[in-house]
Amino acid sequence: MLESVGALTGSPWIYAVVALSVLLDVFLPVLPSGVLVITAATAAAAGSTTATAAPVETAAGGVPHQVPSLLVLVLCAATASVLGDLVAYRLAWRGGDRLDRAIARSRRLTRAQERLGTALSRGGGALVVIARFAPAGRSVVSLGAGAAHHKVRDFLPWSALAGVAWAGYSVGLGYFGGQWLGATWIGAAVSVLALFAAGALAAYVMRRPTQSPAPEPAA
Repeated sequence: MLESVGALTGSPWIYAVVALSVLLDVFLPVLPSGVLVITAATAAAAGSTTATAAPVETAAGGVPHQVPSLLVLVLCAATASVLGDLVAYRLAWRGGDRLDRAIARSRRLTRAQERLGTALSRGGGALVVIARFAPAGRSVVSLGAGAAHHKVRDFLPWSALAGVAWAGYSVGLGYFGGQWLGATWIGAAVSVLALFAAGALAAYVMRRPTQSPAPEPAA
């Protein structure tokens, strides 16, 4: 696996590519940002293992490959996640009647908007964190929060927590998968499957209908 992406993961450009991919996938959920983060973290695992056994090989021209920093990967992915959320939030806030009509026609967006409003009004935004792991869930929640004009101080802290949780989970999968299973296609595939499994679980939680409070007994 690392042979096919070694030039990228061994270059400082990996951080810019990761950040750009995570930033844009709020608008293009098909971008494999999670797979890219896992790949970079797997390269870090391979590099740390190699460094303990032998000197790091050099690239063409004698320039040594760099081992991606796990901390920088987490910071890049988390920061880009929050920035992407805020861009989508602001665009939806200023979207006007056309966006409102588009949301009204989408049952998924309408349901997510209602659930998000209930969660934020109760002082909790766990739905924002859960949605970050679900396919397109981040887009739905960020656009829904902006279109409903929820206060940014209610949305931003949960978006930041979601970004850190998702970035830490993805980097951890890649790194520990590379450590335990080896920096191979098998190790990376298992890590990606674990990311998809978390996404499937998050999507299931988001689809669950909200429970309406039980009516109070008549006096």
